Amino acid sequence: MEKVAIVVVTFKRQELLRKLFDSILESTVAPWRIVVVDNENSQSTMAIVAEFEEQANAAWDDGGVDESGVASRVAYRPQPENLGGSGGFSAGVKAAYELGAQWFWVMDDDVAIEPEGLARLAKWTDKYQVVQGSRYDYDGGPFYWQYHFSVALGIYDPFAPAAFNFDDERPMNVACFEGGLFAREVVKQIGFPDNRFFLYWDDAMYGYRASKVCQPVVVPDFIMRRTREMKNWDIAGVRQLNSTSDNTRYYIMRNRGYMARYFQLYGDYRRFAFGLGTLLTFAKEFARILIVDRSHFASGTKRLFAGWRDSRKILHDTTWKPMPALVADGVETKVE
Repeated sequence: MEKVAIVVVTFKRQELLRKLFDSILESTVAPWRIVVVDNENSQSTMAIVAEFEEQANAAWDDGGVDESGVASRVAYRPQPENLGGSGGFSAGVKAAYELGAQWFWVMDDDVAIEPEGLARLAKWTDKYQVVQGSRYDYDGGPFYWQYHFSVALGIYDPFAPAAFNFDDERPMNVACFEGGLFAREVVKQIGFPDNRFFLYWDDAMYGYRASKVCQPVVVPDFIMRRTREMKNWDIAGVRQLNSTSDNTRYYIMRNRGYMARYFQLYGDYRRFAFGLGTLLTFAKEFARILIVDRSHFASGTKRLFAGWRDSRKILHDTTWKPMPALVADGVETKVE
């Protein structure tokens, strides 16, 4: 795996970011770059990144990272405003792309990588261009993740088996920005992550778009662990219904408008099935309010309806365009 860039998006979670940095320093494989997108543009985060940069350069002192003579492995990218998770990953992948990265390992600030995580992913990269590893939850158990997406309904397949309960790779048609690995060739063909999502569904749609140009896979190797404890409700001891914010509830519903537009682009949009999926999504989020976030009943329900209303505006926006590819007629285009 040549020129692997770890792309980290952070926002107001400095202590968790320190844990992630500490785990990166324990990696048995030195990443080529670590790109840190700071959505808070905070002095405290900048100081943490500066300390990490010094430690990383000392830990992997090989006389220069590459032929360009750039000696630092860390690239800090503070943003003038909070771009959300999707905007942060879009900016981070773009920054790593401009630096010359050939692989992009993306993650939030509330995870820690396993020392062998990058090495475990590397063994799959001769065969696949998008690889999603397995994860531990914050309590040490395996984290349940639905790696198959029902495109007709626009929801994660509720009957997909656990992504950690198998012995070999399995095909997937989504991705997760909590540890997804993407090859440069894929980014060339589908462009950067869509920053308009702000929060939620952005990684699912990026994986869906990637599945149109290659075969993404989820693999059984554990590559990272989640470090942020969340209020949740266990479902059959495996799945969890986690607490979330009213802001996230809004984007869960609103971004179905963007989802529908991408399905239309690839000829996968089925109006009535997708409408049923929207109803199921609303029902799930309403149940989340009732079971986990009861104190947000009024405000949360209001935000769900607001997001649903705005999703319809996106669906009927005649000016909408997809994120552009970075290659045309076989020629890589200049990044603006």
